[in-house]
Amino acid sequence: MLMPKRVKRRRVHRGSMAHKCTKGNKIAYGQYALQAQAPCWITSNQIEAARIAITRYLKRGGQVWIDIFPHKPVTKKPAETRMGSGKGSPEYWVAVVKPGRVLFEVAGVPEADAREALRLGMHKLPCKCKFIMREIEEATAVENNAEGGEG
Repeated sequence: MLMPKRVKRRRVHRGSMAHKCTKGNKIAYGQYALQAQAPCWITSNQIEAARIAITRYLKRGGQVWIDIFPHKPVTKKPAETRMGSGKGSPEYWVAVVKPGRVLFEVAGVPEADAREALRLGMHKLPCKCKFIMREIEEATAVENNAEGGEG
């Protein structure tokens, strides 16, 4: 289960997921990716379940990247406790996901396999997602710049 080694503050505010994602909304490593379409909190258990579903389908072929990490602690007070007496203790960790955020990336497999693997992983997550691919024009522009040509 993913969680930070140490944090600055044990208990944090709930925050806001009102706007679209401005960072982490493009494919950085792989060829195919899973992109969130709605705001949500994804727990560390859900991230792990999706990762297992993706890697099981790919039968350890290709490469999988997880682009989100659960930094936010979610607190909960014990059952049947009266109001007051402070905030509860941290129960689990979540990753704050805004619309447009890339969640998982896959490379080194055919498109049909990547599409099916990410579809299986998508069913383990609490928000609506879509399958995206790296643009061919973007890849050729990067290759041309590496060769010294004009992009």
